[in-house]
Amino acid sequence: MRSKFDQTFSNFHPAVTPVIHVLDSAQALRNLDLCIAAGCPGAFLINHDFAMEPFLPILSEVRAARPEAWLGVNFLAQPGNIAFPVLGDLARQGLRIDAYWADDARIDERSANQPEAEDIAHIRAASGWNGLYIGGVAFKKQREVAPEDYPAAARAALPYLDVICTSGVATGHAADPAKMQVFRDAIGDAPLALASGITPENAPVYAPLVDLMLVATGINFDGDFHNIDPARLDALLAVTRTAGETA
Repeated sequence: MRSKFDQTFSNFHPAVTPVIHVLDSAQALRNLDLCIAAGCPGAFLINHDFAMEPFLPILSEVRAARPEAWLGVNFLAQPGNIAFPVLGDLARQGLRIDAYWADDARIDERSANQPEAEDIAHIRAASGWNGLYIGGVAFKKQREVAPEDYPAAARAALPYLDVICTSGVATGHAADPAKMQVFRDAIGDAPLALASGITPENAPVYAPLVDLMLVATGINFDGDFHNIDPARLDALLAVTRTAGETA
């Protein structure tokens, strides 16, 4: 699984893939172009303000306009069993989505078995979609996981995800660095992503611990949920590039 990650992000450590809270195709493209110009390896689009169905034509327009861009998607609050059949249908229509990020990978650290994650794995395989699967574990707004169970949750997720992703307690809230260290220790050299509260100011804390940063509010204009501030993005990338050079 890590080989799939490395094929995409081998020149970036950690990689920064901004998350664009989409309003319409023009706004999505404007922000995507900022990410590309800044040197990000790709970006994620998320339908934070509306349902999945009206999001799909926007994805089609963005992909048609930027056919070479690396493009990930989050269908808000939709786990893989919902998302993968949709992504498979899009792929058969010629609409390439390079990664799916699910807020909840349906991992249960309290159980020796993972029937929901297993079911999602079968649905993913049957869908025909072959992109990168990034799944939330002990993730914001999902079932709370006790800190003492973080290692078990992280290890239980390893067979099912290309990239394990965790977060702080809410959007825009920085993760406890101790939590990130626990996840890093639990999964060894498997890819680890962080998706909340990253800013240019705190990025040096997380850069040695994670392989992928999914960031939105920390690089947006102040008070603007939907538009990236190029200066903030450049400042974050300066931190991650320095971290990569010294890794």
